[in-house]
Amino acid sequence: MDQTHPATLETGPAPLDMRPRRGVSLFWRTFFFLALLLLGSIVAWLQTFRSLESEPRAIQSAQQLASLVNLSRAALRYSDAIARVTLIKTLAEEEHVRITTREPEDVFQLFEKHDLGDLISEELKSRLGDSTVVASAVNGKSGVWVGFSIDGDAYWLLTDPSKVGPSRKSTWIIWLIIAAVLSLAGAAFIARLINKPLRELSFATSRMRDGDFDASRLDEKVATSEIREVNIGFNRMAAQLSKVEQDRVVMLAGISHDLRTPLARLRLETEMSVADEDARAHMAADISQLDAIIDKFLDYARLDPVRLEPVSLNAVVDAALYGVEEYDDMHITVTIADDLRVLADEIELLRVISNLIENARRYGKTPETGIARVDIAARTRDQWVLIKVSDHGLGVAPDMLPKLTRPFFRGDAARTAATGAGLGLAIVEKTIQRMGGVFDLANTSSGGLVARIKLRRS
Repeated sequence: MDQTHPATLETGPAPLDMRPRRGVSLFWRTFFFLALLLLGSIVAWLQTFRSLESEPRAIQSAQQLASLVNLSRAALRYSDAIARVTLIKTLAEEEHVRITTREPEDVFQLFEKHDLGDLISEELKSRLGDSTVVASAVNGKSGVWVGFSIDGDAYWLLTDPSKVGPSRKSTWIIWLIIAAVLSLAGAAFIARLINKPLRELSFATSRMRDGDFDASRLDEKVATSEIREVNIGFNRMAAQLSKVEQDRVVMLAGISHDLRTPLARLRLETEMSVADEDARAHMAADISQLDAIIDKFLDYARLDPVRLEPVSLNAVVDAALYGVEEYDDMHITVTIADDLRVLADEIELLRVISNLIENARRYGKTPETGIARVDIAARTRDQWVLIKVSDHGLGVAPDMLPKLTRPFFRGDAARTAATGAGLGLAIVEKTIQRMGGVFDLANTSSGGLVARIKLRRS
């Protein structure tokens, strides 16, 4: 067996089914739609409230201003010159109302042009006369200015803007922000509450898929009746599957144990009783093959959960190559970066790599040379490590690729020159899934078969 380690790895787009799948989670979808519904309802409610309260608010503000103007007009009309000065000073100090004469050259800006401002202006004109002017600034000074006349003399009355209520814009923005924050918090709480049972069910399903039936038990005493029924049904299903799996393991273990005893006797009797050396060698090889098939049965029936830990991929591959380095019918090329580590069970990953190398040696030989050229490569993508074990043989018909990982399935004659139980690739797929990874098969552009593994990066 020849083995080379090129320095560079050919890069290219990762297969679509090997890329990490991304999407919007159910929590964020639920949160988004709830938030959209609540915010839309708040905006509609605020708009309705503004429409309904504008007229009463304008009438109330206009009444206050009109009363203030009428009281000021009466007080100024029936007071002498000395008392008038004292009155104006008292109004300015105690009531924050300033009265000044209105000059022809005064420059003023009419009150705000919106629904409330127009209503206040119209209401004041109806109460004080059409000559009344309502302004928001006079000669550059802001405030609520009301122009009125006393016996033909024009005056300005300046009062605080709070007389017509707080600023509409600031009030609505503050209320809108408060309502939006409360609505988003409520939407997040409701979305979390709705998605919690689904999240627990998803976790339990993943644990059951990995063979951990005890950790997949769900709460059967939840308050929601529909969720309680789902949890009870799931727990019953998990219990039955666990029993079936345990029975299968016990059955296969018993069969394997019962078969190995007569196989050992057959091997011993063959070695001692068969005189023909070739016949003895063939019989011993058949017995070894039967023993290997029994090992495959036990590997496939394995139920123990794997222990994931940081594993050096280079060390695992080197260990797998050590067992086949004496073969003359293989040429292996390894392209793996130094210190590349994955989260895996080291022994199980070694069995996977060894199985794939042996599968390539048996079924991936080039017809012209009779040598299996195997490429082992690995590269990182985000939080994943993509591993490829490919040969340059005849490949497999596309419609047969999904079937190769089925237990006991045997492919066409091009890749099945050797005998076996048809469990090798099924064991590989099951082991990778137990380690939280993804495994699939595809034909290469050169015609061979490539096994692709995706594991978590350490």
